[in-house]
This record gives sequence, C-alpha cells and structure tokens, in this order.
Amino acid sequence: MRNERGSATVLALGLLVVAVTLALSLVRVGVAEVVARRAQTAAEASALAAADQLALGEPPEVARVIAEEVAQANGAELLSCVCGDDEAVVGVQVRQRGGPTLRRRARAVIDACTTCGP
Repeated sequence: MRNERGSATVLALGLLVVAVTLALSLVRVGVAEVVARRAQTAAEASALAAADQLALGEPPEVARVIAEEVAQANGAELLSCVCGDDEAVVGVQVRQRGGPTLRRRARAVIDACTTCGP
C-alpha cells in the first residue's frame, strides 16, 4: 500500500492558491469599477461646472478653466472641453495604476427657459 500521508496538506494548499487567485481577481474587478465610476463622475461634474459658467455669461475660456479644476479635484485629467452657446461637452481620463486608462465624456445643456421657475 502506498502512503498517502500529507495528501490533504497538498490539496489544502492547492485550494488556498485557487482562493487567493480568485480573491485577487475580484479585487481587481472592483477597483476597475470604482475607477470607471470616478471617471464618469469627474466628466459629469466638469460638464456641469462648465455649463454653469456659460449660463452665468462667462466666456468659454473661463468655463474650460473651471472644468479643468473640477476634473482635477475629482482625480481626472481634462482632455477636451467644447463649449457652445447652450452646452458644454467635456472629456476626461483617469489613469488606473496597473491597469488601463479610462476615458469618459459628458454633456451638460443649459436650459434657457425664461418662463420657468417661481
């Protein structure tokens, strides 16, 4: 008869390796989701900030500076800011350490309704 003593230890180590690998994969997916949400939040906040400046009568250059400040405050880099008469469209990117760079875009429209409100 063969001695199978210690085979449970080898099996337990194998299962431990599988469990750790699975846990690390789940953490990586979770981090990617957080970074993607941060990128989208930065894009939306930057677009809203730029549109707010345009609505207040500021020129597109000022709206772009504000959009860039908001993007940076949200951990992103402003890639583009196109400001029209009634909208701001921004693009941002967030660099993920050890992963891909995520880019997101957002658009904010200025509602010029003169009969709205109280």
